[in-house]
Amino acid sequence: MSAKKVIVIGAGIGGIATAIRLAVKGHEVEVHEKNEVPGGKMYLIERSGYRFDAGPSLFTQPQNIEALFEVAGEDIRNYFEYSSVDISCRYFFEDGKRLNAYTSHDLLAKEFQEVLGEPKEHVISYLQDSSRVYHSVGTIFLNHSLHRVSTWLHPRILRALAAVRFSHLFGTLNGHNEQRFTTPEAVQIFNRFATYNGSNPYRAPGMLSLIPHLELTQGTYYPKGGMISIPQSLIALAKRKGVQFKLNSSVERIELQGRSVKGVIADGQFHAADIVVSNVDAYYTYQRLMGDDRSAKKVLQNERSSSAFIFYWGMNRTYPALHLHNIFFSTSYRNEFEHLFDSKLYHEDPTIYINITSKMETGQAPAGCENWFVMVNAPARVDLNWEEQSHWLREKVIQKLERILGEKVGEHIEVEEVLHPMRIQQRTDSYLGSLYGTSSNSRFAAFLRHANQAGIGGLYFVGGSVHPGGGIPLCLKGAAIVSNMVN
Repeated sequence: MSAKKVIVIGAGIGGIATAIRLAVKGHEVEVHEKNEVPGGKMYLIERSGYRFDAGPSLFTQPQNIEALFEVAGEDIRNYFEYSSVDISCRYFFEDGKRLNAYTSHDLLAKEFQEVLGEPKEHVISYLQDSSRVYHSVGTIFLNHSLHRVSTWLHPRILRALAAVRFSHLFGTLNGHNEQRFTTPEAVQIFNRFATYNGSNPYRAPGMLSLIPHLELTQGTYYPKGGMISIPQSLIALAKRKGVQFKLNSSVERIELQGRSVKGVIADGQFHAADIVVSNVDAYYTYQRLMGDDRSAKKVLQNERSSSAFIFYWGMNRTYPALHLHNIFFSTSYRNEFEHLFDSKLYHEDPTIYINITSKMETGQAPAGCENWFVMVNAPARVDLNWEEQSHWLREKVIQKLERILGEKVGEHIEVEEVLHPMRIQQRTDSYLGSLYGTSSNSRFAAFLRHANQAGIGGLYFVGGSVHPGGGIPLCLKGAAIVSNMVN
């Protein structure tokens, strides 16, 4: 294999991982990032002694990161540390119920029965089924291209199909969960996993029931230093393997010669390349970087995923009732998703997620204080008055938290930053602020997601808007898929 010049556009987690894998294969790799720091959606906000991970906050499947260091021949312990978390999430309901989602199946099943009245055997059976579907079907769909004939001709496809139930393919996740559980709270908890790829559990297929396996069976983890340590460690690894990072370098165009790439124009200068990997939203790759409106419009035929509205709050006191990950559920979950995906509006009673890394280690907030990452699901749209929206939503969130916790919240906020869909679009080129590119709101969504290679010689795609999807684990898997495609 002859060494090639590779340019990666965008230093999101998928772009960095792809750069590492291709550098290890002997290619000359250069990463262009328009922002002043790499990491894409993963960056750090520091204010008055508070540290906030701006982007993803849940860490699962550390083996995807371990694989990068193994491929590179480096000891991960020199770069990155993490520990397991016994409680994956703490759930709060308006009627006062509070449930700890333990990563131990026995403890979790006991908690469901004691708190919700859900029979233990229902939980154990569901998680066993989730694991079976993940290992038989999920590993194929997530680790291989769905757009190559060789994937479908492999004997493992028949074995995978034998493991699939009717409700996995032809029913919704909500319908599947209603068949498996007797309490509405249990259904709501497992419906929530559709939001892990920005989807609607009342429309997304039952196949998404494999997602709980990642969190509740394989485990939930905390990276030392917070989530920002993930891109930091991978950037250090990439540089050690010879990857060159060009920050504040905005790629304006992908240059073609016929139906093959010949390089990129960045800040007015031409950079030759044999291979170009776009870690930019597929829509913007076509629309902005290639001037291909037809292909861009084709990308938009698939419904966009949801976005997020995030408050970063420095709290001048601690809240013992809260854990690392916390969910405060809406009392009208179905209606909340109708707002998000149909009317494209925020709901009066939003489900609230709070991540607090100061629960795990000191240095994340001043002594006696906490750093709250407070997120509500948001519609993928950027045409709102964000000052008004922020004020309205802030009041709704504070009222709900104070009501359920029975403690004051608003008066203890001493630091505040806000991230909304418009800012997400501006910073990361995620069209309409959607976090995962397209949603999985149909049984065909996985097959309709943009391919990692699409008909132009030397051009590849990686990241949340393409196969296999968004989120840290899937972006890392996408990097492995692209690396295997490049000779």
